[in-house]
Amino acid sequence: MNVLASLRSRIFLASAVLAMLCIGVAIYLVNVTVTQEAERTLEREIVATGAQIDQLRAERTRTFTLMARLIADLPKLKAAVETNDPPTVQDVAVDYQSQLNANLVLVTNRRGDLLFTAGGSPRAAEIAAHQPAVREALAGRDSISLLPQPNGILQVVTVPVAVDRPNHQIFGTLGVGFLLDDALLAELKRITGSDLAFGMDGQILASTLPRARYPALAEHLRQQGISRVELDAEEYTTLSRSLSSDAGAAGAPAANGAAAPPAKDTSPGPVALILRSRTAQLESLRAIHTGFAVTGVLAMVLAMALSFTVARTIARPLAAITDVMREVAATGDLTRKIALRYRNRWDDEDARLLASTFNTLTDSIARFQREMTQKERLTSLGRLSTIIAHEVRNPLMIIKAALHTLRQPGLSAEALREAAEDIDGEVARLNGIVNDVLDFARPITFTLAPVEINAVCRESAAAAVASGPGSEIGLDLDPALSTLTTDPERLRIALVNMLVNARHAVNGTTVTPGAPVTLTTRVDGERVRIVVADRGVGIAADDLAHVFDPYFTTKRGGTGLGLPIAKNIVEGLGGTIAVSSTPGLGTEFLIDLPAQPPQARPRS
Repeated sequence: MNVLASLRSRIFLASAVLAMLCIGVAIYLVNVTVTQEAERTLEREIVATGAQIDQLRAERTRTFTLMARLIADLPKLKAAVETNDPPTVQDVAVDYQSQLNANLVLVTNRRGDLLFTAGGSPRAAEIAAHQPAVREALAGRDSISLLPQPNGILQVVTVPVAVDRPNHQIFGTLGVGFLLDDALLAELKRITGSDLAFGMDGQILASTLPRARYPALAEHLRQQGISRVELDAEEYTTLSRSLSSDAGAAGAPAANGAAAPPAKDTSPGPVALILRSRTAQLESLRAIHTGFAVTGVLAMVLAMALSFTVARTIARPLAAITDVMREVAATGDLTRKIALRYRNRWDDEDARLLASTFNTLTDSIARFQREMTQKERLTSLGRLSTIIAHEVRNPLMIIKAALHTLRQPGLSAEALREAAEDIDGEVARLNGIVNDVLDFARPITFTLAPVEINAVCRESAAAAVASGPGSEIGLDLDPALSTLTTDPERLRIALVNMLVNARHAVNGTTVTPGAPVTLTTRVDGERVRIVVADRGVGIAADDLAHVFDPYFTTKRGGTGLGLPIAKNIVEGLGGTIAVSSTPGLGTEFLIDLPAQPPQARPRS
């Protein structure tokens, strides 16, 4: 079955596809835009987090630098360092680590030799003492150095221990170190909401993520800017920021009060990694995408329903029109009219115009048919003269012979009676011929009234049986059929003519058990169907097309006006009559009448 063969299907499919395409494209573009905006928001957040971490670390560095300066300015520490005696320095500086809450405190003399260290490993203290930061401090400048540790990065702030009076002298340096470790990163994560990692020398030294993910993170230490890393099926957006670039971010002034230039950090590139879970971010969009999907499905369903409704409002009037056209083509009943009924506001002006045009056209064709019928009837009157001359001549000759007999002298009573009977019979025959011709030639006037159609059929069958010897008529009348507005006398004439013809058709034939002639009634909506059927000899195919032609007959002595008169009566009552026949099996006449005739027109 071709779904595109129907106009309604084509309109529905086109509207539905267009609506679904528009809705689908709109939802797709919105989803893409939302996802892209989420990606940009994630990048903005991670950049803002990087700036926030830089600010926090700078403030921490500034705090430790200020504390180191305050301790370095203590006279007691200056005097101890000036002695260049490690036990003396230790007695003075031993409490400074706990006071500063520092991971490392170290003191050197003016040559850079280590005088005291507290916290951290001896190895770390030795490395810190030999950093360029110590030389920078001995030159009178504050400096910061970053040292790798097994559990993080040690950031050491080194300041000079000096006196300005009477002369500016530098006795040594004080270094204070604090560890950038997992604990610090956990605190930063709580503040920023991002995962963090510190790395150096190609290794991750501290992170808020599990150690199993360190190798994958280490590959991003050398990358610049924003990148992506996949860790255990979870994707992260990563920002790499160098820690050495702002080692002097504290902007600590030198011992003489001048701003110190940034110290040159020769450490192998400490890096901070800031990570935001892209998977979690996109997971939060799943509810939005699901909402869009549900909305899209509902919108598509509504669009399809609306498309179907629009298609139906267009195709339904056309279907009503084509149904009537099909019935008119099948039955030839030009009285059928197209009536468009609208139960809502979808009033199609084009369909109404088409329906009214078709109704006007059928009225014009019906009028033309009536005019043509009248012309044919008038034309056939010329042929009627020949038939009348033939039909009238024989009765007249018999009457003439009877009159000649009556003029004979000595006529017996028997001969007189026979002559009178001949004259009477032939006069009746002439009267029947004249009545048939008049019934066919003159307009038929109808008198409509509500009648029991089944009763009319029973009376017609009784009259046909009483017309002469022949077969019985079987009745199959629909009990649901009540009254019908029609002309009962004219309809009875038509039915009697067809029933008599049917009885004549089965005379002398052998039929199977059952009534050889049947009269059936049925209700079909607002129509009533009457069927006269016989199981006689049937009608030849060449003669079937002429059975309703005037003066066409295959019976000896027939005028050929019975069926044309019946056809005029049925059509005058707003109905149609059709015939079907199979030679040797029988003939069937189908009368289709409206329950309410549109108008009682005279039939000519």
